Amino acid sequence: MGPQMEAILVITNLPDQEAARRLAGRLVEERLAACVNILAPCESVYRWQGQIETGQEITLLIKTLSAHYGKVEKIIQQWHPYELPEIIAVPIAAGLPAYLEWLAAETVPLTPPL
Repeated sequence: MGPQMEAILVITNLPDQEAARRLAGRLVEERLAACVNILAPCESVYRWQGQIETGQEITLLIKTLSAHYGKVEKIIQQWHPYELPEIIAVPIAAGLPAYLEWLAAETVPLTPPL
């Protein structure tokens, strides 16, 4: 795989299940993600505007290709209710070859019929 076809995992947190499901569905529908895992609520502890905050959040694990990162980031920013959403991407260094092939196939736009 070339650099634009490398599998990556994008991570973001949302405030509730409904927002998480909407974002996950949009990313998969647009073929920008092959799969999005919506995890159980977690508790986040962070510093925001000089104060220590805590809150329940829903983590999304977004499996995509590095070529799609810019579009994924843009959609997360558009749909995310936070002023400064967590959006981080990490490379997938290794994985079951058949799974990585599936990931790549599911994130490539379908060719329109002739």
